[in-house]
Amino acid sequence: MKRWIAGFMAFAMCALPILAADEDTKETDRLLNAGTVLKEILNIPDDIPQDLLDKAECVIVYPSVLKAAFIVGGSYGRGAMTCRTGENFNGPWSAPSMMALEAGSFGFQIGGQATDFVLLVMNDRGAHSILQSKVKLGADAAVAAGPKGRNAQAATDVTLRAEILSYSRSRGLFAGVSLEGSTVRADNDANERLYGRKVSAEDIIFKGAVNIPTSGQRLVYTLNKHARKHVPSKES
Repeated sequence: MKRWIAGFMAFAMCALPILAADEDTKETDRLLNAGTVLKEILNIPDDIPQDLLDKAECVIVYPSVLKAAFIVGGSYGRGAMTCRTGENFNGPWSAPSMMALEAGSFGFQIGGQATDFVLLVMNDRGAHSILQSKVKLGADAAVAAGPKGRNAQAATDVTLRAEILSYSRSRGLFAGVSLEGSTVRADNDANERLYGRKVSAEDIIFKGAVNIPTSGQRLVYTLNKHARKHVPSKES
């Protein structure tokens, strides 16, 4: 019996690194997918207006969110957020923080297909709020469906006043979508798995506490390429 217990304990100890590696792989895959989604979307000029991208201070990408994820056990979509660095958000894009998106009414509207979500955070108040605590869109932060096209001249006043502009892509169809009622927050457990230590989302993004992981380089490179310059909005 003692021999069996000792053998089981040895197996369990050997399995721990494998489980940890699996968790690291999940975060790595999410970052890679987020980079791929954003690259595909920004390579089409008529998706997100360039002038809005230039004004955005942060971008959040949730790749391949499934309706089932919001129904079974109240789970949530997972993705990544990166912000411009520098005192006036005029520097290169930061290392990513892992993020969670918790279900609102949209969770029952996206069908069985995987849906990608992209959120533009338009001012520093919205950015810091999201990184510090759970933010309910529409209550804690003003959100609007983002306009499409090469420019935002046709955007409504509501859109221009929003702290967060949101988009979705499903079955190849890209559109602005309202995420009002859903919540956005930093996924600190995922950050710990990704970076190998406890580190806050604000320290990752605004204090440069970590280097950009290999899996996050496509996401950051894509933004540095397509949104290199920052044009401060009046609401910033």
